[in-house]
Amino acid sequence: MTDPASNRQAIFRLAFAVLCGLALQIGAASAQVYPSKPITIIVPFAAGGPADTLARMLGERMRTPLGQAIVVENAPGAAGSLGVGRAVHAAPDGYTIGIGHLGTHVFNGALYNLQYDLSKDLQPIVLLPSNVYVIATKSDVPAKNLQELIAWLKANPDQATVATAGIGSIAHLAAVYFQKMTGVPLRVVPYRGGAQALNDVVAGHITLFFDQMTGGSVAMYRSGKIRPIAVMAKSRLPSAPDIPTVDEAGLPGLYVSAWYGL
Repeated sequence: MTDPASNRQAIFRLAFAVLCGLALQIGAASAQVYPSKPITIIVPFAAGGPADTLARMLGERMRTPLGQAIVVENAPGAAGSLGVGRAVHAAPDGYTIGIGHLGTHVFNGALYNLQYDLSKDLQPIVLLPSNVYVIATKSDVPAKNLQELIAWLKANPDQATVATAGIGSIAHLAAVYFQKMTGVPLRVVPYRGGAQALNDVVAGHITLFFDQMTGGSVAMYRSGKIRPIAVMAKSRLPSAPDIPTVDEAGLPGLYVSAWYGL
């Protein structure tokens, strides 16, 4: 489980190196200089979320050395399966790249009747950073720690709503995992992406959210717009050392993180 800020430069260098290798393979096969036109990165979630942010950061780093525009295209829906399908069915010429994670490239294969084969129809390029999840609540929930939160949710089942980035998303499965371990009743509210879900938590419309730890999330925690309860990892994160782990908070083993890849 990787802290959001760690090893970022190394990851970008690795991504560029692998893309250069891909460029050489495509150029040799087609006898053309690659790339000779803009490259599209398909993000299977709405704009503003972790996947979208990572894709835009990569695109900016790739643009100058490749000498072409990098277009980020958002294609949200069905926990990311629609966007992945769009990438799968694009021309196999190296000009359409999809970004995905544990949910889109593993979980969806078990949860959805996909019109593509995750193991056969996609060619992995590079593994990107992993994001640890955090249990977060709207700011006016009176609970200050995980045990208080569980007690409050059980005492207020009519207010216990949880946002997810779509049915079958990692956030949704994290919520199911949380329910199973605690017995807390939750009403699941699906969104088309994590950014929209987080906005409604900030606005106070949603009680609970299992959020990826990103720079934007940490800024919201520090501003008090949302309340972080516990990091779903074995150790605290350097970027947010004041947030306890689930082990420390009294719910050991509730670990959730998402790896990303192109």
